[in-house]
Amino acid sequence: MKRKSEIQRQPISDQASGIVTEVEGHALLSAAELTVGAVTARGELILRYGITYLGKPHLSIVPHLVVADYGELLNGEEAWAFLMTSAHLYPRADVCGFRNDGRDEMVALKQLDFDYPFDVFVYQHIHDDLPLAKLSALIADDPVSYPERLLWRLPRFESLSAWRRNE
Repeated sequence: MKRKSEIQRQPISDQASGIVTEVEGHALLSAAELTVGAVTARGELILRYGITYLGKPHLSIVPHLVVADYGELLNGEEAWAFLMTSAHLYPRADVCGFRNDGRDEMVALKQLDFDYPFDVFVYQHIHDDLPLAKLSALIADDPVSYPERLLWRLPRFESLSAWRRNE
């Protein structure tokens, strides 16, 4: 078991190069500049994933640390793996992190909805607590340069027109 002094909060994060564009009220991540919309960020971006609250899909928490009900502390990828595979076995365990509004929070796993689609947030810097935007879709004809976790959690379209047809 890990001691409290040995572990620090570490949000689950991925990095990706791209451009975030605001189009019709949606934040879209793309590899290339889109023909419409306002660019809100570009370059190396930090991606984090928010687990929504049960019955409150407008709120989500980006996990930094899991406090298992048997006393173990987990962070980073270890925490993510626990949440994805074992959260249903430990409903009294807690997760610490920042909500989508930037507020520091600790919540019991039983208050989170693991079946609701996760939020995908984009941050400009690794130490930011408040996201720049909640992404709605990835516009990329070749997804190979994007993290697998992003491709699993965010709808992908080959073009802006394909995204508009689906909207």
